Amino acid sequence: MPVGDDAARWTTRKKCLRVLVVVHNVTSATRLLDVLPLFDDDLRVQLLATCTGSSAFAAGTAELLADVGVPVLPWEQAVETDVDLVISASFGGRLDVFSGKLVILSHGVGYTKRLATPDTGHRTPDTGHRTPDTGHRVEGGGDAVPAPIFGLAPEWLLSRGRPVADALVLSHPEQHDRLRLACPTAAPTAVLAGDPCFDRVLAARPRRERFRRALGVRPGQRLVLLNSTWNSDSLFGDGAEDGGGGGGDVVAALLDRIADEFPVDEFRFAAVLHPNIWHGHGPGQIRAWLDRACRAGLTPVDPLTGWRQALLAADAVIGDHGSVTYYAAALGTPVLLASAPLDALDPDAPISSFMREAPKLDPGAPLAPQLAELVRRHRPLPGPAEFTTSLPGESAVRLRRLFYSMMREPEPDRPASLTPLPLPDHETAPVTVPLLVRARVLGPGEVAISRWAGSRPATGPGDGGELHVAVHEDTRDVDRLDLADVVFRDGTPDDPRFGSPSVWTSEVLRRHRDCALAAYVTGSTGCVVRVRGEEPLRLTAVPVAGAEDVGAADPAAYASALYAWLAADGPDAVTARARLARAVTDGLVLRTGDRVQRVRVAPLVPPDPGS
Repeated sequence: MPVGDDAARWTTRKKCLRVLVVVHNVTSATRLLDVLPLFDDDLRVQLLATCTGSSAFAAGTAELLADVGVPVLPWEQAVETDVDLVISASFGGRLDVFSGKLVILSHGVGYTKRLATPDTGHRTPDTGHRTPDTGHRVEGGGDAVPAPIFGLAPEWLLSRGRPVADALVLSHPEQHDRLRLACPTAAPTAVLAGDPCFDRVLAARPRRERFRRALGVRPGQRLVLLNSTWNSDSLFGDGAEDGGGGGGDVVAALLDRIADEFPVDEFRFAAVLHPNIWHGHGPGQIRAWLDRACRAGLTPVDPLTGWRQALLAADAVIGDHGSVTYYAAALGTPVLLASAPLDALDPDAPISSFMREAPKLDPGAPLAPQLAELVRRHRPLPGPAEFTTSLPGESAVRLRRLFYSMMREPEPDRPASLTPLPLPDHETAPVTVPLLVRARVLGPGEVAISRWAGSRPATGPGDGGELHVAVHEDTRDVDRLDLADVVFRDGTPDDPRFGSPSVWTSEVLRRHRDCALAAYVTGSTGCVVRVRGEEPLRLTAVPVAGAEDVGAADPAAYASALYAWLAADGPDAVTARARLARAVTDGLVLRTGDRVQRVRVAPLVPPDPGS
């Protein structure tokens, strides 16, 4: 509507400045979405978008642009349209064909990686002859030579000997120093304007605890983030052409070790995967690859809207040579490198120094001790915090000033600002794989619980106690339901599909004859349980002196604690009933790791309609 041969007839606002956003793929679009709010509330500006069609990772781009809701021009029309400003966050496509001034932003932590340009002259990087895992290109004689640094070398910055961009936005003077050495012709186009992505992260730091709760992290739990850039030498890659220290198919081993080595009540895991992984292989395929890991509690984070919040929430990051790992280190978060292919990076870039100095994952050794040692010995390396941006908090002001100066128009009189990071939806992430539960009765009504989602949970000194099996009713391992000691589920107490918690618990015990206890989790601090042969009970978290928060533990763990308390002296019904009566009178004390949770055990009063 706003452009085209007949636009003047139909357009309501006819005198707008035209700002064209050039999208290479979803990855570059994330940085463009950071800066688009700088044009909010300006009735003089009409935003337009186009897609270069130059990326191998085209999937998801059209849907993203549709969600943004600005007019999307076909490439052929975009290059014929008079515009005042063009903004890109990549060098893909023929960026030298537009009429307006061109600003190019980085879509990561500056320009750090090697990437070969193609031989076609069309400057579409994803079609070039390269060996992507090593960042080398093949010359005519067959010898491999280092590929140029993406975004700093003449192959990317110049067209017919002249700079492609009118303004190349950098976040730190060290990038300008490398630019002057790599491509002196383009150095005058450099503009120091900070990092809008990292500024949004810094501004959101006070909301860290909210982000943790949104990810389902309970008080006292530690959140470990798996982060992977794309390519076979990344953390998520299979190392098929590994030649740079990636270490092979690391992630496959990690997923099994997470389940075997980390109790689900003490640790939460989430994964931030590069958009090129999601859209290169397909979201459905990624979900299929991670299915069991997700059923064991892993949360895959939205690569467009949620990764920065997860980064702020994390207690530790297992990552690789991607920008997100470097951002984590800049925040001071402990980082363990699972892949660090140095030959894919600019050796003079600060990220290369970080990759050489940061702690490395030993893929052949148990993971839990490595993470514990990482956190215990953590001292933030100064490089990431120093070199991510030299202008923290200033990118909005500087970028808006740049944009309007290039259009030769005055800025709006309102302060320039970026959009605050949104609070993600709450992730419940129920664990539906069968749980092996180790329980130790420490004293009257006091039980220590460790629940494991793996088939071979780790053991150590003092890890005695009795074992039982707790299974979520929605498990895919349906054969394990008939072997479960505890069957549980979660839901609202008034969900008509289950009748009521009382009805559901009764049905479960009738259906699974070897099950001793059924538990219906009704919220974050309580559940309804039925012990075989008894009336339903309500288990509710109550405050404990010195505890971080009421409801620190998963209510399904309350049920396992009650089961362990009742089974401690064997199957004798009289003894079990007496112990149950004592639990109703005195309650239970549940220990999960270092956390203590007191639990009230009471008859279901008033009884729900099904009791």
